[in-house]
Amino acid sequence: MELTLVGLNHKTAPIDLREEIAFAEAALPCALQTLRSEFGFGEALIISTCNRVEILADDSRTRTSSDQIAAFLSHYHGVDLSKFDSHLYFYRKDDLVRHVFRVASSLDSMVPGEAQILGQLKQAYSAAQDAGTIGKLLSRLIPHAFYVAKRVRRETQIGNSCVSVSSVAVELARKIFGELEGQEILLLGAGKMSELAARSLMKAGASRIRVANRTHQKAIEVASTFGGDVARFDELEESMAQSDIIIVSTGADKHIVDRTLVETVLRRRKFSPIFIIDISVPRNVSPEVNEIENAFLYDIDDLQSVVSSHLQERSQEAELGEDIVGYEVTNFARICEGVTVGPLVKSFRQKLESICLEELGKDEKGFTVEDREKVERLFLRAAHRIAHPLIREMKKGDENPNRQFHNLEMIKKAFNLKDPK
Repeated sequence: MELTLVGLNHKTAPIDLREEIAFAEAALPCALQTLRSEFGFGEALIISTCNRVEILADDSRTRTSSDQIAAFLSHYHGVDLSKFDSHLYFYRKDDLVRHVFRVASSLDSMVPGEAQILGQLKQAYSAAQDAGTIGKLLSRLIPHAFYVAKRVRRETQIGNSCVSVSSVAVELARKIFGELEGQEILLLGAGKMSELAARSLMKAGASRIRVANRTHQKAIEVASTFGGDVARFDELEESMAQSDIIIVSTGADKHIVDRTLVETVLRRRKFSPIFIIDISVPRNVSPEVNEIENAFLYDIDDLQSVVSSHLQERSQEAELGEDIVGYEVTNFARICEGVTVGPLVKSFRQKLESICLEELGKDEKGFTVEDREKVERLFLRAAHRIAHPLIREMKKGDENPNRQFHNLEMIKKAFNLKDPK
């Protein structure tokens, strides 16, 4: 597998560093084209979430692909490489495959078992397809990663009773307010994670959700999904003053809630406590807000420490997931090292033809030359008709990337075929 992966995540880098090299979704097409045109990568995929930034690229042209990817991150974001170089990790070969499978299966997530990462990986893959940076390497690896993730989800209980940002939000809010009955929520931005957190808070007793988003129509759409209200984004101070719990998740690349704003809001609230969860990367709430009395701010890294204390009960299911990943890494290597379908199809056809001609040769003395040619044509036609459905199965990969491999192995074993050179 001639690919290189370079990245950093919540385990290797703090949020203030991750946000400096994060990619907005709208920036992915340009970034992928830069990887291709300026850095010479034929294949590339960028995964950028609140907890990780990773780049997968082909490693077939140069042995210094990892250095080039690191240089690209520095160049594209205007951040000196020395600032984040020590926080990067690098993967190749089986280690790369294992890492990608673990990421897709949420075994490498801040919250093992969370469902969002698979959707985020699918979006990253779709963006790379649209940008034309998916080739034969990534088109083989990433769909297999989707398959592995589905296996882990189906065959383990790791996603059940999931400790999540949502459940952590409820727990932290209860520590601040006690019972949540009657507390009002402001959803600033229309991110999926913040929407899930808001739903959990409502189930726990919070009475009402207002949604504010730069695109007002999007706020209306999100609010309508759970019977919430809509607030004007340009009337942020008013909306915050009416809210006890604020969940922030926008696509902005800067702070939209600063210390001055929160201090003003608290005065309007007569210093009643306000709870803010900033799930954005880059962060949308200034860290200085934490210095204000009666303002309780948690960013994505703060939530991680709370999540960690709840994960012991899920360790056994995670181990089962790791076993599945380990098996699939080995299986994927076998698939990659296996023969291509074309040469094997040719070999299979030749094998059936040779069987037919061998049987014909055992009893051809009673045939005239003309009869011999007719019977040979009949035998070969029958061989091709027998071969056709089997060849169709040999070529069928289906949504399970192991199916084609097992079909090929079965036919190779049944007809004693050798791997074509």
